Amino acid sequence: MHNVSLRYGDKKLFEDVNLKFTPGNCYGVIGANGAGKSTFLKILSGEIEPQTGNVSMGPDERLAVLKQDHFEYEEYEVLKTVIMGHERLHQIMEEKDAIYMKADFSEEDGMKAAELEGEFAELNGWEAESDAAVLLKGLGIPEELHTKKMAELPGADKVKVLLAQALFGNPDILLLDEPTNHLDIQAIQWLEEFLINFENTVIVVSHDRHFLNKVCTHIADVDFGKIEIFVGNYDFWYESSQLALRLAQEANKKKEEKIKELQNFIARFSANASKSKQATSRKKMLDNISLDDIKPSSRKYPYIAFTPGREIGNDLLMVENLSKTIDGVKVLNNVSFTMNKGDKIALVGRDEIAKTTLLRILMGEIEPDEGSFKWGVTTSQSYFPKDNAEFFENSNLTLVEWLRQFSPEDQTETFLRGFLGRMLFSGEQALKKANVLSGGEKVRCMLSKMMLSNSNVLLLDEPTNHLDLESITALNNGLIKFKGSILFTSHDHQFVNSIANRLIEITPNGIIDKEMSYDEYVADKSLQQQIETMYAS
Repeated sequence: MHNVSLRYGDKKLFEDVNLKFTPGNCYGVIGANGAGKSTFLKILSGEIEPQTGNVSMGPDERLAVLKQDHFEYEEYEVLKTVIMGHERLHQIMEEKDAIYMKADFSEEDGMKAAELEGEFAELNGWEAESDAAVLLKGLGIPEELHTKKMAELPGADKVKVLLAQALFGNPDILLLDEPTNHLDIQAIQWLEEFLINFENTVIVVSHDRHFLNKVCTHIADVDFGKIEIFVGNYDFWYESSQLALRLAQEANKKKEEKIKELQNFIARFSANASKSKQATSRKKMLDNISLDDIKPSSRKYPYIAFTPGREIGNDLLMVENLSKTIDGVKVLNNVSFTMNKGDKIALVGRDEIAKTTLLRILMGEIEPDEGSFKWGVTTSQSYFPKDNAEFFENSNLTLVEWLRQFSPEDQTETFLRGFLGRMLFSGEQALKKANVLSGGEKVRCMLSKMMLSNSNVLLLDEPTNHLDLESITALNNGLIKFKGSILFTSHDHQFVNSIANRLIEITPNGIIDKEMSYDEYVADKSLQQQIETMYAS
């Protein structure tokens, strides 16, 4: 990429960007919402032309892109859709078939067919179907679906087929925009292993920190129209940028002391690396980092801290035999558990409606069909719903006025403006109308509302949806430090693993309740078999 610039009207997205991506590395593209991460991938793929500069690849290199249109291949068979990821190979297969179908097969046709057969063999054409099948099975698409039309597949399976299409045929450069969206945990784990062992170049945009930490050797940070590449995964980038900020503020500290601190930081990080080939190469790169290589990030993080107004007693929540049917489907089946002081419970399971229904029952929004629940007298609850539209859609209030509805009466405008400022609504932004906010801004408002409540029990339904990485990180840290109890759902692996000390899986045939970390939960094979049985029976 050489001197690439792109503007939309007055908005400068990129200015004179010069980058080189090398094989064997995986680059995680990060940046605030609206910074241009997806646009950057479109420039790399040739979908968007930059106003200045150019993007070049080696003469025989092939680039593959994860397609975002889930309905583009409705009329094609699943296996064929995957093979279409290698455009030239698919073209040869079509041409060959057309020649062999001819009734008047000429000598010239024979020559052309022989030429195509040669190129077909060079491109591993004879293995194409079996290679495509291996990718599909790895992502959890069973063999009986391989000959079905794409139109017959549910949405989540279409996502997997399009991912297999991008991975097919060992592309030289692989561009992936949010590849873990809509994938189940098994498919994400398979994809992580695939990318860790992939020997060519990967460039990926993702909000999934666990995924970025597992697969990335480098982070490409999009900020202020520039893109800088840093060695290491997301956690290393985040913590080293915080360290660089602190070292820059400690002006009187000797350079030798700063170098020692950096070396200790890198040693601590390297000790956590897995033994994969990719992590080993990343460790070598980390060992060569100097003080000048780490830089403070200009990214702003909201200040998220929940302070309980009073301490919880020992009686917190008792749930007994709750059942609920929604639209003819029994989503909760005889659910019983007791929530204890200090519990931070993640609700997990394949049925999103079941998890949301349980939270809504506990908040008194809907009634159970059977069973009961009881909150302890010392508890106060605050709820983050998955769908927050009703709080904003008809609200003509400014953000200061909107937040005042949920704050104690004695809070001044200065206090509310200061509070909104910490949540990145500073100056004029605090006077924005609540009904024009983006998805991420609405989430930050809902979190502000929760913080003002001073509740000692928080119920959160997918709070990381719509948030950028900075807000996810700030919320994650705020909930780790929270002194009360939490009941929450999330698809963010790192979020669940770092907050929850207990997991409740809601299955159609009751619950599985375990006090352990999410990593331990996922890695426990006998437990996973037990869970499969609960879903199957």
